Amino acid sequence: MSSENHISDFKNTISKGYTFKGEFMTIGGAMLEGASVPETLVNIPLSTLNRHGLIAGATGTGKTKTLQGIVEQLSLNGVPTLLMDIKGDLSGLAAKGKSHPKIDERHDSIGVTWTENSFPVELLSISGGDGVQLRSTVTEFGPVLFSRILDLNNTQSGIVSLAFKYADDREYPLIDLKDFKTILQYLVSDQGKKETESDYGRVSKASVSAIMRKIIEVEQQGADSFFGEESFDVKDLMRTDKDGKGIVNIVRLSDIQDKPLLFSTFMLSLLDEIFEILPEEGDLEKPKLVLFIDEAHLIFRNATKTLLSQIDLVIKLIRSKGVGVIFCTQQPSDLPAEVLSQLGLKVQHALRAFTAKDRKNIKLTAENYPITKYYDTKEELTNLGIGEALITCLNSKGVPTPLVRTLLCAPASRMDILSQKEINDVIANSTIGKKYEELMDRESAFELLQSKMKRQEKELRKNQESKSGNRRAKKESNPLEDFMDTSAGRQVSRSMVRVVERGILGVLKKLF
Repeated sequence: MSSENHISDFKNTISKGYTFKGEFMTIGGAMLEGASVPETLVNIPLSTLNRHGLIAGATGTGKTKTLQGIVEQLSLNGVPTLLMDIKGDLSGLAAKGKSHPKIDERHDSIGVTWTENSFPVELLSISGGDGVQLRSTVTEFGPVLFSRILDLNNTQSGIVSLAFKYADDREYPLIDLKDFKTILQYLVSDQGKKETESDYGRVSKASVSAIMRKIIEVEQQGADSFFGEESFDVKDLMRTDKDGKGIVNIVRLSDIQDKPLLFSTFMLSLLDEIFEILPEEGDLEKPKLVLFIDEAHLIFRNATKTLLSQIDLVIKLIRSKGVGVIFCTQQPSDLPAEVLSQLGLKVQHALRAFTAKDRKNIKLTAENYPITKYYDTKEELTNLGIGEALITCLNSKGVPTPLVRTLLCAPASRMDILSQKEINDVIANSTIGKKYEELMDRESAFELLQSKMKRQEKELRKNQESKSGNRRAKKESNPLEDFMDTSAGRQVSRSMVRVVERGILGVLKKLF
């Protein structure tokens, strides 16, 4: 096949493969033999983005900017997003980008006009940092999820369930970790044992101590800021602004990279609540929400087994709720195989072949992409330039599209972070900030049990004083009388009577 026919065949294949009915977004232009192919755009159908995705590649190849560009396109199409910003470099979405000759040159090659733009951003935090504070109550977690977070064994999980049951039966709200610790301490106290053992069974002090140590470990990673009220409503993530743009919710996580338990706590709570609250939707024209987890390799590297299993479960089930999850990481192998197999969209940036292990990973990565006659996939993976990627997604029928090397569109927003003043302005303009800014501390299990224990101590002292008074009264009475009231005293009394009787009879005999 001649070069001209080869290019014509390529254009027809890609144009046909990336033309969709319904809404779609354009993320770049097709490339062949290292050059852009005119009038051959690479589109992604919005209807399949609930099938999840992956953005992978070595450091410095443009993963974060690709994520930024996809988020922008979703926002323009009225789809809200939630970004887990591990590195802290996604806040620039709130500001307009600046034109540059390289951007103009790139877009001329693609055949798409570049226009500066900014997007509605909501900054969120789970550790008390800048932004709307995300919180959840212990009660909302429930015993099963709470036990998973603490990575408890079956015996310890049973005690957690018992504690939740006791709190529920007594109508003690479990708001924060202080409430739950108070319940545990009460269950193994003397008064708690008297009250609960007959109805709930004996609670091991050793097991409670082990649970308390787990809770302290989570507290040290900042979970005490996360548990409380007002609880965050996940429906606040699914909003658009007055112009119809999807709100970009950015959870700033740069201060908790070394706190996997806190992140696990947040992720498990969020994913579980989204799954529980949202109704089954079936196939939608576009997703209701898309979650982006940047630098996912940092999360999976330190994640608990609980988080891994929960994400696997959510990936399989949550798409029916109209929610998509897109991971951004260095190597596809950073993700568990169970998760990787569920991903419909794959955007693969360049990989580096410095070691034998690197070359092995490249070979494995190449084998995970559709076979194509237009590329040597293994070779392409090491030759991709910055802002270039191999892409495949699902068409409207759920079939993978042809693999295509793509020159990606540049983000329309700022490709840098906001200044502190700009961050403050975004927070000040938040439409939900006032709803969550004040930490509520209503009467809950801690206060109720503290009051109960004080009453019990007061009654105990009263009983002790009463017994002490009785003992003092006995000490003031006649010791002989006290003795004679006893069984031993009565026996002595009977013996003395018999002795006296015998003595009197003896005297009488002598007289008569």
